[in-house]
Amino acid sequence: MENKYDIAVIGSGPGGYVAAIRAAQLGKRVALIEKHKTLGGTCTNVGCIPTKALLDSSEHYHLAQTDFAVHGIETDNLRLDFNQFIQRKDDVVTQNGAGLNFLMKKNKITVHSGTASFIDAHHLLIKGAENTDVIVEAAHIIIATGSKPATLPGVTIDKKRIITSTEALSLTEQPKSMLIIGGGVIGVEFATIFARLKTKVTIIEYADSLLPTMDRELGKALQKSFGKLDIKLELNKRVQSVQNSGNEVKVVFENEGSEQQELNADYCLVAIGRRAYTDQLNPGAAGVEVLQNGKIKVDGKLQTSVPNIYAIGDVINGPMLAHKAEEDGKYVAELICGEQSHLDYKLIPGVVYTWPEVASIGQTEEELKAKNTLYTIGKFPFSASGRARASRDLDGFAKVLIDPKYGEVLGVHVIGARAADIISQATIAIKNEITVKELNDMIYPHPTFSEVLKEAYLIGSGKPSINI
Repeated sequence: MENKYDIAVIGSGPGGYVAAIRAAQLGKRVALIEKHKTLGGTCTNVGCIPTKALLDSSEHYHLAQTDFAVHGIETDNLRLDFNQFIQRKDDVVTQNGAGLNFLMKKNKITVHSGTASFIDAHHLLIKGAENTDVIVEAAHIIIATGSKPATLPGVTIDKKRIITSTEALSLTEQPKSMLIIGGGVIGVEFATIFARLKTKVTIIEYADSLLPTMDRELGKALQKSFGKLDIKLELNKRVQSVQNSGNEVKVVFENEGSEQQELNADYCLVAIGRRAYTDQLNPGAAGVEVLQNGKIKVDGKLQTSVPNIYAIGDVINGPMLAHKAEEDGKYVAELICGEQSHLDYKLIPGVVYTWPEVASIGQTEEELKAKNTLYTIGKFPFSASGRARASRDLDGFAKVLIDPKYGEVLGVHVIGARAADIISQATIAIKNEITVKELNDMIYPHPTFSEVLKEAYLIGSGKPSINI
């Protein structure tokens, strides 16, 4: 019985640890397998948490440089201790890791350290760091191995000057200049971090706008805000090569007319997205089917081609988001335990932690146009918000897309202060099919950033805005 479990979870990221905890809460004997020394996966160690820590620190430094004097706060001889800047991020990661260790003990989850691979549909071989092999048996197995940074064909990540987000989080020196390939979520967040530190940042993006998978107006508005940080943009550009010459990197790229250009910088950060990570997992030994894009094939219940094996998070199709992985993990754990559970990917908001923040849920205007769906638009700027004026957070807007017949909310897209927090109200509205009339009848506290949504709902339903 020592290594025999009801459920074995491979990977301790947000999907894996949530699945393990929920299954343990429901009375199952659970094993959690992690190849790295610390729990938490990408999100806790080299993704969401450390990135937000650096974003927060860089924002304090930037505001001290640009905004404190307006408030009557003088900061003579301001300087940045880059080592402490990085150390503070490390401390945050350590604290989160300690919290996960506590939760494993509290819920009596057995943690196995090592790399798991399938022997068959019920047995896993775990290769430990000290050449110690363990075989575990489980009635059900959940694959939660997550993802790794994707790379461009012909571009070698040397982890010295040509780096991914993982290396960018632990640089030992402050870069004077940085080229970022990719204008998606990862690229714009790191551009924000380093530009605030006065690093000369240029983003090279294949599409014609930033955040190309979100509502187009959001990317255009973020582009305007980036001008205040002196972030340079090279849009509609295809990268041809990246070379490390020792003291700097050279990136060669071309535009639509095949004209070649080149730029040099201290570092090149490749931030074109992530790929599913199944290295050494050996899913074929259990009969688990893998798609052409490297992701695990699952059905609507996140069940693989083998009935007792499930897959969740970044390793399957769908948005690569920590909160999506968490919902996957909770859903599968409850499903295995015979609980009623529900999963709806349309209710997963996307968030970008630049400043202004960007948040979105539901359908974009481009998607509605493509389907010839009728809609009305309500749009309200943060510059007209009393709360935003009080804090000098005037950039951005709230944009709501509404079904003109029933008043149902089809999509909400916000760029502005605390967008990441206020988008949850829109999630509730879409989930419960709350109409704009009902949303307008709500009493919003004043002054708050959430009032930009109220005003956008009013405008979208054909009513005049109330000046706030």
